[in-house]
Amino acid sequence: QVQLVESGGGLVQPGGSLRLSCAASGIIFGAYNMAWYRQVPGKQRELVATVTNGGERNYADSVKGRFTISRDMNKDTLYLQMNSLRSEDTAVYYCHMSRAAAPAGYWGQGTQVTVSS
Repeated sequence: QVQLVESGGGLVQPGGSLRLSCAASGIIFGAYNMAWYRQVPGKQRELVATVTNGGERNYADSVKGRFTISRDMNKDTLYLQMNSLRSEDTAVYYCHMSRAAAPAGYWGQGTQVTVSS
C-alpha cells in the first residue's frame, strides 16, 4: 500500500522559512518522478517544483531562487525548502510521485502553509 505522509507546514512571518517533508512508503522511491504542488481555495492546483528520478530539478518562476526541492534516498523522503516566504505563498502544499507505469501517481494529504504577520 502506497502512502505519502506530509509534514512541516505551519504559520510563518513574511521573509521566514519552512521545510516541508513527504515521507513515502510502499514504492520504489528512486524510480519515481516527484513534485510539489500548491492550491489556494477557488483556484487550480499549481505546480511548484519537480525532480525527476534522474535528479533533474525544475521550478515555477514564482519560486525560483527561493525554494529548493530535494530527496533523501536513504529515508525515502522528499523535501521542499522554502525561504524568503511571501504572503502569496500561502496555500495547501501537496507532494506527488509518479512513474511511467503509474502515470496517475500518488498524492500526499496536503499540509497548510500560511505566511502572515
